[in-house]
Amino acid sequence: MCEKKLLLIVNPRSGRAKMKTQLLKVVEILSAANYEVTVYPTKQRGDATVKVESLGDNEYDLIVVCGGDGTLNEVITGLMKSGKRYRLGYIPSGTLNEWSSGLGIARNIPDAAKDIVSGRELTLDVGRFGDKYFSYTASFGAFTSASYSAPQDIKNILGQAAYVFEGVKSLGNIKPIHLKFTADDRVIEGDFLFGAISNSMSVGGIVKFDETVVKLNDGLFEVLLIKNPDNILKLQPLVDGILRKELDREGMEFFHTSKITVEGADGVAWTLDGEFAEGTSKIEIENIHNAVDLIVP
Repeated sequence: MCEKKLLLIVNPRSGRAKMKTQLLKVVEILSAANYEVTVYPTKQRGDATVKVESLGDNEYDLIVVCGGDGTLNEVITGLMKSGKRYRLGYIPSGTLNEWSSGLGIARNIPDAAKDIVSGRELTLDVGRFGDKYFSYTASFGAFTSASYSAPQDIKNILGQAAYVFEGVKSLGNIKPIHLKFTADDRVIEGDFLFGAISNSMSVGGIVKFDETVVKLNDGLFEVLLIKNPDNILKLQPLVDGILRKELDREGMEFFHTSKITVEGADGVAWTLDGEFAEGTSKIEIENIHNAVDLIVP
C-alpha cells in the first residue's frame, strides 16, 4: 500500500515543552495509520508561516500542527497567504489551547494524535485582520495583553496561572479606548474597556459564550464590546454578566456580522489568537467563510 505523506510541524517550546517527550509516540501513531511522517520543528516566531508558504501544491496529504494556538495561527496564515488548501490536524500542546477546547480536541497529546487518524473533517471560518489572519479571536482591552506579555519560560512553569498573573498586573493600567465600529447598518462609537471579534466558544479563558449562539462555520463573527461605565458601581454588573453569559446587559454590545470596520485604533494593542498585533487608524476585519479543513474527533 502506498504511504500518504504527512508534515508534522512542531513548536518545541510550546506549553511546558511537553512535545519533547511525546514526539516519538505521536510519530508512531501517525506512521501506524500509513503516513510517511516528516517532522519540522519551528525555530522562531513566524517560522511555521514561512514553511507552509514554501510548500508546493499537494506536496503532503495532511499537515499536523503540534503547538499552541499561536503555532496553529502561523500555519493557517501560511495557507491563507499562499492560497493553498491542505487538510489540517491539530495536537494542542500550548498553555491554554483555548480554541481547540471548543472543538472537543483532546488535551492529551497521544489521544489527539489518535483522533486525527480516526476523526472527521470539519470546514471552518477564518478571520482576516487587515493583512493578518486569526483562527478564533481578535481582541483588545482588559486582560488581552496577558497572552503575549507573559514570558514563554514563565508560561512553561506556571501554565494557565501565568496568564492570570499577567492579567492581574495589567488591571491598574487599563484605560478606556475610544473607537468607532461599523458593521452592516450598525454604527457604535464610544469608550471601551474590552472588545472581541471572535469565532470561538471562549475568549481569553474568561469570556465564554453559550453554545447556542456560536457556530464556527456560519460565515459570521460573534462581536462583544464592553463600554467603559460612567460609574464604577456599574462595572460589577458587567463582570457578572460576562460570567453568567448574559450579554444583553447595559453597557454591552453583542451581535453577529461577517465584516466589521474599526476606526481610531492607531497604536491600540490587539491580540490575534494570543499574539500581539498593533492597530491602525482603520482596520477591516472580515470573515472568510469555509477557509480551512480541520480534522476533529
